[in-house]
Amino acid sequence: MPQSPTLMDWLPTLSDFRGNLRAALAISDSGNRLEKLANIAQHRLGFLETIQLDQAVSRLGALEIPGFSTVRLAILASSTVDHLVPAIRVACLRRGLVVDVHVGAYGQHRQDLLNPASALHQFRPQAILLSLTAREAIAGVPIMATVAEVDQAIDRQVDELRNLWRKARETFKATVVQQTFLDAADPVFGSYDRLVPAAPSRLIARLNDRMSQAAASESVLLLDVARASERNGVDAWFDRGRWFQAKMEVSPPAAPLYGDLAARVLAAQRGLSKKCLVLDLDNTLWGGVIGDDGLEGIVLGQGSALGEAHLAFQRYALQLKARGVILAVCSKNDSATAEAVFENHPEMVLKRTDIAAFIANWHDKAENLKTIATRLNIGLDSLVFVDDNPVERARVRESLPMVAVPELPEDAARFVPCLADAGYFEAISFTVEDSQRAAQYAANAEREDLLGSSESVDDFLRGLEMSVSFGPIGTLDLVRATQLINKTNQFNPTTRRYTGDELAALAAAPENVTLQFRLLDRFSDNGLVSAMILRPDPGEPEVLEIDTWVMSCRVFGRDLEREAMNVAVEAASHRGVRSFRASYIPTKKNGVISNLYPSLGFARVEQSVPTDGATRWYLKLADYEYRSTHIARISK
Repeated sequence: MPQSPTLMDWLPTLSDFRGNLRAALAISDSGNRLEKLANIAQHRLGFLETIQLDQAVSRLGALEIPGFSTVRLAILASSTVDHLVPAIRVACLRRGLVVDVHVGAYGQHRQDLLNPASALHQFRPQAILLSLTAREAIAGVPIMATVAEVDQAIDRQVDELRNLWRKARETFKATVVQQTFLDAADPVFGSYDRLVPAAPSRLIARLNDRMSQAAASESVLLLDVARASERNGVDAWFDRGRWFQAKMEVSPPAAPLYGDLAARVLAAQRGLSKKCLVLDLDNTLWGGVIGDDGLEGIVLGQGSALGEAHLAFQRYALQLKARGVILAVCSKNDSATAEAVFENHPEMVLKRTDIAAFIANWHDKAENLKTIATRLNIGLDSLVFVDDNPVERARVRESLPMVAVPELPEDAARFVPCLADAGYFEAISFTVEDSQRAAQYAANAEREDLLGSSESVDDFLRGLEMSVSFGPIGTLDLVRATQLINKTNQFNPTTRRYTGDELAALAAAPENVTLQFRLLDRFSDNGLVSAMILRPDPGEPEVLEIDTWVMSCRVFGRDLEREAMNVAVEAASHRGVRSFRASYIPTKKNGVISNLYPSLGFARVEQSVPTDGATRWYLKLADYEYRSTHIARISK
């Protein structure tokens, strides 16, 4: 029997849900109460518990609390989805998002989008989720339809979806998320269904493929319930009785997992996916304890079920590295003994060079995780810590609640599906820079060695032999620049987000100045690591507003912000621009650049401080003093 998706086994259980909920509701301070409720959301909850937690959060009303981002999400559906809303809100809370949800009228998605007087237009969504059933899409296709007729029917459905997506973006400038079509169709011909072009299951599969291709070309994100239902079994998702009674396509028991899938996409779009997989060693990457069993005694590789299970886990970690996830090691072990396994064991798939940060000692693992985050220059909330020991898992969860710690099963054969199903590393794009990221972080270790041997910061920066390539954001830069804008949280003064289409329009507008920067040094090409969007003030065309400025945390502390401002001032001056204006809106994560603008010569604009703590800054370009850096220029 397939496992029920309600379990979400990667999350730890909560022994006293009601007691924890009562304790949270007794907290008078709204911010602390929300923190406590968010902690409860980190646990495995059933459908009813999810509803109760959502009701507790709803009592707080509209909130702007540091550490939590707010999102307005509209769900437009051709089935009943009201029961999914609590699950979406709770799963988003698990990721630091407070979501206000609007559900459109049943089956009225077209009218809602087209009618300016609709409640959807009053709501002004930032994200729109289209949850449509396959029944409507395939209803008019006769079972005797030819391949050509089926293709025409699919083309019509995809063209209609394209129109809906474009209307949603044009009207609301919203992120559009398209749900794949759930295949709840029963076989008509049995196994021969795969050979009949208009058999329902084959139709739905082809529709999903074509729709997914169209979504990629339209910068539309996917919520892949089709894949999830295949993994869990369609009966775990679809209840015929519920469909006939209330037109619920996703059954209530599946709601928590549906909510989690939706939350992953929304979080990934805002740069909240995890970045680094931190691995324990003994009984995690191999069976046994290297310090006791020795190199010949650990269990790994062909010849035993356990050894092959650990080998499969290593292969999966290597696949994650290939798509840009950073790998690190945190183990209680002798460092030399542990590293020797990577170098000398013939069955090891992972090599020492695959690990960007390797810490094996006898210190507290929570403290070692802090060290790893510091070495990699990423936040603790970017880490996923995998350890077979439940005591170590509990210790890290208690000390570092921002670190994701999956509840690893006892059976090593379940390690890969546990980590894969948890969706910590949800992606909304895949670029060349992504595939190179792990190597770039490994190169950071060499830079750290250089820093340690340098007598001063100037010596270190000079020794890096840096150069920067820069120019306007062009067509080939759009995917990576969009990703950087949407994922960057630390070096991001305004945290504005743009879709690929919106960024393309901004880059094409002749009145705007857009810039992208690639930083190279003697260790590696860091790729496109910074982007700027400067827009003219409507009332003062000689003033440019720094609408967006983002920079990858991988290149902090290397003077790139100084050289980028030098370039921006030159580019603007050539256009006759006389001054820059900029805003800094503090968030939980961008405090590292709170002094960015004054450090570059900007003067603060005196004003009453708004509720979000934003400050305004002004720079007269004629008075700008060019910053000295150790970066050579390679103009594009």
